Amino acid sequence: MNYDFISSSVERTVEFGFKIGSRMKGGEVIGLSGPLGSGKTYLIKGIAKGAGAQDKNIPINSPTFVIVNEYIGRLDIYHIDAYRIASPGEFEMIGFDEFCYPRSVVLIEWADKVKQGLQGIDYVRIELCYQSQHQRRIHIENMPEYILPSK
Repeated sequence: MNYDFISSSVERTVEFGFKIGSRMKGGEVIGLSGPLGSGKTYLIKGIAKGAGAQDKNIPINSPTFVIVNEYIGRLDIYHIDAYRIASPGEFEMIGFDEFCYPRSVVLIEWADKVKQGLQGIDYVRIELCYQSQHQRRIHIENMPEYILPSK
């Protein structure tokens, strides 16, 4: 199912992500794409919090240099930053397949850079883009109905 949401602030983006994360059951893979500064990390912060990320000592931020952050909560959450991944083989080497199991949620920033490594996987695609200086359009494709928040 496709869905569009217009966010007018960072707080609304995080809140929208929280609604998505709170409805997740596990086993979901979400790929996020969009230009720098479009809100990918803020949306992931909300999704991770909604999925129960509980460790206050581990901030939910983009794992640009470590590539993968893990957050434990109601579900096991793997946050991958694919910006620096240069090939499908490198994507496999981080252990992507091992992150995908029924009690996990895998969130991939810059998913467009690893699209080839996601072939054959039924994943949710989220594209963020600038609507205006203070608004972001969040376009979602292939979202299971049980996750979609009410507008």
